[in-house]
Amino acid sequence: MNIPENLKYSKEHEWMAVEGDTVTVGITDYAQGELGDVVFVELPGVGDTFEIQDAFGTIEAVKAVSDLYCPVTGEVVEINESLEDAPETVNSDPYGKGWMIKIKVDNIAQLDDLLDADAYKELLG
Repeated sequence: MNIPENLKYSKEHEWMAVEGDTVTVGITDYAQGELGDVVFVELPGVGDTFEIQDAFGTIEAVKAVSDLYCPVTGEVVEINESLEDAPETVNSDPYGKGWMIKIKVDNIAQLDDLLDADAYKELLG
């Protein structure tokens, strides 16, 4: 299982790549593996705002439908529109082309509460 060292993680299995006050969010390799073949991803609109732990969308796989949870409070500044036509990208490249949203973070200190790669590995056991 792939758990990149340079990312932050949530207990809900989202990953975050931090660039200044903007965070790119996707689901982890573990999460996509548990879901199975992803067939649909519902994402919010640019300009939508979310509080930490709000559901920002859903991901539908052959096995299940799951909510996607916002790991920080902020405003969506970009969405990965290519997932509309190719949701399976979440399975094939969860940390690259399978990213979901970019959020401008209201309070950068919230990132301190997220897990690093080692803590995420511990969470998975």
